[in-house]
Amino acid sequence: MNPTLHTWATIAAVVLTATAGDILIAGGMRKLGDLDDIRAKSGLLGAIKAVLSSGMFLLGITCMSLSFFSLLFALSGADLSLIAPATASLTFITTAAAAKFFLKENVDGRRWIAALFVCAGVALLAK
Repeated sequence: MNPTLHTWATIAAVVLTATAGDILIAGGMRKLGDLDDIRAKSGLLGAIKAVLSSGMFLLGITCMSLSFFSLLFALSGADLSLIAPATASLTFITTAAAAKFFLKENVDGRRWIAALFVCAGVALLAK
Protein backbone atom coordinates (compact mmCIF):
# COMPACT_ATOMS: atom_id res chain seq x y z
CA MET A 1 0.00 0.00 0.00
CA ASN A 2 1.53 3.33 -1.09
CA PRO A 3 1.43 6.08 1.54
CA THR A 4 -1.06 8.82 0.70
CA LEU A 5 -1.08 12.49 1.62
CA HIS A 6 -3.48 11.56 4.43
CA THR A 7 -0.96 9.03 5.77
CA TRP A 8 1.89 11.56 5.74
CA ALA A 9 -0.33 14.21 7.34
CA THR A 10 -1.22 11.89 10.21
CA ILE A 11 2.44 10.90 10.62
CA ALA A 12 3.34 14.60 10.75
CA ALA A 13 0.63 15.21 13.37
CA VAL A 14 1.99 12.41 15.55
CA VAL A 15 5.57 13.60 15.18
CA LEU A 16 4.85 17.28 15.85
CA THR A 17 2.61 16.72 18.86
CA ALA A 18 4.97 14.12 20.38
CA THR A 19 7.95 16.42 19.92
CA ALA A 20 6.10 19.37 21.43
CA GLY A 21 5.03 17.18 24.33
CA ASP A 22 8.56 15.93 25.00
CA ILE A 23 10.05 19.43 24.88
CA LEU A 24 7.33 20.97 27.07
CA ILE A 25 7.53 18.20 29.67
CA ALA A 26 11.34 18.38 29.79
CA GLY A 27 11.26 22.18 30.00
CA GLY A 28 8.62 22.10 32.70
CA MET A 29 10.56 19.58 34.76
CA ARG A 30 13.76 21.61 34.41
CA LYS A 31 11.93 24.68 35.70
CA LEU A 32 10.61 22.71 38.67
CA GLY A 33 14.02 21.43 39.65
CA ASP A 34 14.93 18.19 41.39
CA LEU A 35 11.81 16.33 42.50
CA ASP A 36 13.78 14.63 45.27
CA ASP A 37 14.51 18.06 46.77
CA ILE A 38 10.87 19.10 46.46
CA ARG A 39 9.75 15.81 48.02
CA ALA A 40 12.25 16.21 50.88
CA LYS A 41 10.87 19.68 51.67
CA SER A 42 7.16 19.18 50.94
CA GLY A 43 6.60 15.44 50.94
CA LEU A 44 5.25 13.28 48.17
CA LEU A 45 1.99 15.22 47.90
CA GLY A 46 3.96 18.46 47.64
CA ALA A 47 6.01 17.04 44.78
CA ILE A 48 2.86 15.86 43.00
CA LYS A 49 1.25 19.27 43.52
CA ALA A 50 4.35 21.02 42.14
CA VAL A 51 4.29 18.90 38.98
CA LEU A 52 0.54 19.20 38.46
CA SER A 53 0.61 22.96 38.95
CA SER A 54 3.21 23.45 36.20
CA GLY A 55 1.47 24.90 33.15
CA MET A 56 4.30 23.85 30.87
CA PHE A 57 4.10 20.27 32.14
CA LEU A 58 0.32 20.15 31.70
CA LEU A 59 0.60 21.56 28.17
CA GLY A 60 3.17 18.85 27.45
CA ILE A 61 0.79 16.16 28.72
CA THR A 62 -1.93 17.62 26.48
CA CYS A 63 0.40 17.43 23.47
CA MET A 64 1.30 13.84 24.31
CA SER A 65 -2.42 12.99 24.50
CA LEU A 66 -2.96 14.59 21.10
CA SER A 67 -0.04 12.58 19.80
CA PHE A 68 -1.61 9.36 21.04
CA PHE A 69 -4.94 10.11 19.40
CA SER A 70 -3.18 11.18 16.20
CA LEU A 71 -1.41 7.82 16.24
CA LEU A 72 -4.75 6.02 16.57
CA PHE A 73 -6.08 8.05 13.65
CA ALA A 74 -2.98 7.22 11.58
CA LEU A 75 -3.30 3.52 12.34
CA SER A 76 -6.93 3.51 11.26
CA GLY A 77 -5.91 4.42 7.72
CA ALA A 78 -2.42 3.06 7.10
CA ASP A 79 -0.21 0.05 7.72
CA LEU A 80 1.43 -0.37 11.11
CA SER A 81 4.63 -1.41 9.32
CA LEU A 82 4.94 2.17 8.01
CA ILE A 83 3.34 4.21 10.79
CA ALA A 84 5.28 2.80 13.74
CA PRO A 85 8.81 3.15 12.35
CA ALA A 86 8.10 6.44 10.60
CA THR A 87 6.65 8.14 13.67
CA ALA A 88 9.29 6.75 16.01
CA SER A 89 12.23 7.66 13.81
CA LEU A 90 10.98 11.06 12.70
CA THR A 91 10.16 11.93 16.31
CA PHE A 92 13.78 11.06 17.16
CA ILE A 93 14.97 13.62 14.59
CA THR A 94 12.57 16.42 15.52
CA THR A 95 13.16 15.92 19.23
CA ALA A 96 16.93 16.18 18.77
CA ALA A 97 16.52 19.40 16.77
CA ALA A 98 14.02 20.86 19.23
CA ALA A 99 16.22 19.94 22.20
CA LYS A 100 19.12 21.74 20.54
CA PHE A 101 17.18 24.93 19.80
CA PHE A 102 14.63 25.18 22.62
CA LEU A 103 16.39 23.48 25.53
CA LYS A 104 19.93 24.46 24.44
CA GLU A 105 21.15 20.88 24.70
CA ASN A 106 24.41 19.83 23.12
CA VAL A 107 23.47 17.54 20.23
CA ASP A 108 26.72 16.19 18.83
CA GLY A 109 27.65 15.18 15.29
CA ARG A 110 27.01 11.48 15.95
CA ARG A 111 23.35 12.20 16.65
CA TRP A 112 22.99 14.24 13.45
CA ILE A 113 24.61 11.46 11.43
CA ALA A 114 22.25 8.98 13.05
CA ALA A 115 19.36 11.28 12.11
CA LEU A 116 20.48 11.18 8.46
CA PHE A 117 20.43 7.39 8.53
CA VAL A 118 16.98 7.50 10.09
CA CYS A 119 15.78 9.75 7.26
CA ALA A 120 17.19 7.30 4.73
CA GLY A 121 15.40 4.44 6.46
CA VAL A 122 12.07 6.25 6.41
CA ALA A 123 12.56 7.03 2.73
CA LEU A 124 13.14 3.31 2.06
CA LEU A 125 9.96 2.43 3.96
CA ALA A 126 7.90 4.84 1.89
CA LYS A 127 8.84 3.24 -1.45
